[in-house]
Amino acid sequence: MTKQIISLSENAAKRIKEIMSAAEKNSVGVRVGVKSGGCAGMSYVMEYAKEVNPNDELIEEKGVKLYIDPAATMYLLGTEMDYKKEEFSSTFVFNNPNETERCGCGESFKV
Repeated sequence: MTKQIISLSENAAKRIKEIMSAAEKNSVGVRVGVKSGGCAGMSYVMEYAKEVNPNDELIEEKGVKLYIDPAATMYLLGTEMDYKKEEFSSTFVFNNPNETERCGCGESFKV
């Protein structure tokens, strides 16, 4: 059995459904990727997917469609995406077993 690239917690799926219900009608889902930057070297990127790229990996879980940027696959393998809401902030959290380091503010990581 192959390991799923990314899985969703119930909280993350619920929040993505809320976001998608308010999204522009031409959005087909949420695209997840990584980019260079931040104090630890890489950061997670989320954006509306306006179209399906032929090389995207589609994850359908808990009624949500996530499109994984193919360049991010090796960095995200086995990651659980969660959503945390606190008194003064709310954010998606990536529990990534591939991380070897994370910056102090939690905005970037290294693999």
